[in-house]
Amino acid sequence: MTFLLPRFPAAPATALAGLFALMAACTNQPAAESAQIAVVESESVRLVEPVTKPADPTDTYFTIAVLPDTQNYLDYTHQKAEGFPFEASEMFLEQMQYVADNLESAGGEIAFVSSLGDVWQHQTKTMDPEHAARGFKAVPNPIMDSHFAPTEKVKTVEMPKAHEGFSLIAGKTPFSVVPGNHDYDAMWTDSKFPPSAKAPADIDPSDLKTSLGVLHPGGLENFRTVFGADTDFFKDKPWYVASHDGGADSAQIFEAGGYRFLHIGLQFDPPNASLEWAADVIAQHKGLPTIISTHDYMTKEGERLPNPIVDGHAVDPLNNRPEMVWEKLISQQDQIFLVLCGHEHGQAWRVDENAHGHKVWQVLADYQDRGQTAIQAGVKSAWPVGIGDGWMRLMSFDFGAEVPILTVDTYSTYYRKDSRDTAEYATWYKAAEKPHLSDEAFHDEDDYTLTLEDFRVRFDETGRVKN
Repeated sequence: MTFLLPRFPAAPATALAGLFALMAACTNQPAAESAQIAVVESESVRLVEPVTKPADPTDTYFTIAVLPDTQNYLDYTHQKAEGFPFEASEMFLEQMQYVADNLESAGGEIAFVSSLGDVWQHQTKTMDPEHAARGFKAVPNPIMDSHFAPTEKVKTVEMPKAHEGFSLIAGKTPFSVVPGNHDYDAMWTDSKFPPSAKAPADIDPSDLKTSLGVLHPGGLENFRTVFGADTDFFKDKPWYVASHDGGADSAQIFEAGGYRFLHIGLQFDPPNASLEWAADVIAQHKGLPTIISTHDYMTKEGERLPNPIVDGHAVDPLNNRPEMVWEKLISQQDQIFLVLCGHEHGQAWRVDENAHGHKVWQVLADYQDRGQTAIQAGVKSAWPVGIGDGWMRLMSFDFGAEVPILTVDTYSTYYRKDSRDTAEYATWYKAAEKPHLSDEAFHDEDDYTLTLEDFRVRFDETGRVKN
């Protein structure tokens, strides 16, 4: 998600820098190239019986690699062909190679990979046909339109590079990719929420919804082309056990740490049909500990609130806001113990009891605004340029302990360091993400341990691998 604005100081010029940190190096000039990727038609729902290799019940430790918003790596304006000083996409490929090198199948500890959406940056349509047919109208948005306009370079640059990256792990591990708002075919400013700002100086940081309007994504042809249920990434894979809406929602099963896990990936602000499908999948895999990945779910303050200028439900009542997803699905399904999300720039976690009195851990990570690599490369700009700097999440489960432990580490495949071991970490990032924290407390946001107190009571009888 590119539109969550950081805290603005009072000075208008500085506020503007914060806004354009989210739009850096984007363009309003579509390329003339024709699409190089053909759309794959996918069935709306698919269920297959999982077949998994026998797990070693004595191996009680494993890691899930979590890839938050990678859009700024793949943004075609962040490549040398557009005059950028380095190929940001190489940082993405380096990250994917690191994951590939550390998979269990390669002798490492990574048993599953979850991409949290906003894989690429741009769109190809002004509005998708479905929303147009339902009567939705777009209005001009002088600020957003000048930085995010449809371009065929999505298909010639950004999508192929995404495919190249995920090909490094394809066939080697179960993995999931969910669509973020940028991965949709279109993202327009809806006529019900027109922007009042005509120029950056008009932006009111305290009322972004009025200033910038509300954008809405639609259409998933591009996403299904690369990550649909019928692509080579997932078709006929025994661990890819269910799909809905052509793969916009999907389910995977993997075995690790002596347990069998169900993972469900949900599309951006999922509609009721997606939530109902997910509930059905959980019912068909009764008793398995379940992880949910979805793009939009929690703010960096730990609240289940939508971003005011990308509020799916405000524009289209078919979409559910994060709190609605909690109320309708997550809190009601006792098998769900962990939720992963991106979209909102920063990091947070919270734990709540579900309707059955059991704990659900909810974890946010999104590092797309981090641009130290651009600074070090000599990028000259009136505002910070977000790249991502190679940061990703490594979530390690230890089921050898009497009470299972989940250790959350944040690691940069570019700097080749954990956040805790990076002396400049708070200096580089704290002011834009959580300026009110001490340096030590900021480190604690990206390096911490969660105790899964009730996991064994909930899942030992139903989720353990029995050989």
